[in-house]
Amino acid sequence: MTTRSYGQFCGLARALDAVGDRWNLLIVRELLPGPMRYGELVAALGGIATNLLADRLRSLESAGVVERRLGETGGVTYALTPWGGELREAIEALVRWSTPLMVTGRDDDSFQPRWLAVALPALLNGRTSKTPAELGIDVPGLFMTLRIDKDGPHVTLAPDRRPATILEGQPEVVLGLAAGAITIDQALSGATVHGDRQVLATVLPGAQA
Repeated sequence: MTTRSYGQFCGLARALDAVGDRWNLLIVRELLPGPMRYGELVAALGGIATNLLADRLRSLESAGVVERRLGETGGVTYALTPWGGELREAIEALVRWSTPLMVTGRDDDSFQPRWLAVALPALLNGRTSKTPAELGIDVPGLFMTLRIDKDGPHVTLAPDRRPATILEGQPEVVLGLAAGAITIDQALSGATVHGDRQVLATVLPGAQA
């Protein structure tokens, strides 16, 4: 496989040699919550040609970012290597940086609920609580839990149990509260809180107002 390179002895340039091609970081985003099958990646990345996805996966494998694994029920899954997983910090920084680009709204852009598992820890980076607080987040297509404790935010997709407090609404509302861009009063026009609002205030910045 021919690998394009900037030909520069610079950490940023060499990082972009490995993951800078179009779709590469979005593939990493999909794999941050856990391994996925090829068909799941095609569906989640809607718009990518299957031959291009195959090419990008080969490139990321060659770079040591992605590896193939045997799935629990057989078949091949794609997962991040430990080194590939270290891209979380860079991706979360880009998510935070993108906040001014997100306030214009969704428009006709596609959205996958799974993306919240990457966005929420990024937006809540540095937020801690001496007393752990756990919030269920129920958006169309997915249920997850968001926990804040002394170590920061943690997201669990499709948890085994549901916490006592649940925020049910559209993903735009959840993102707005996490970014502190909207208040809970504004959010309630498109969301419902089941349980203790104090838990919501502990977990999401916008819910404090």
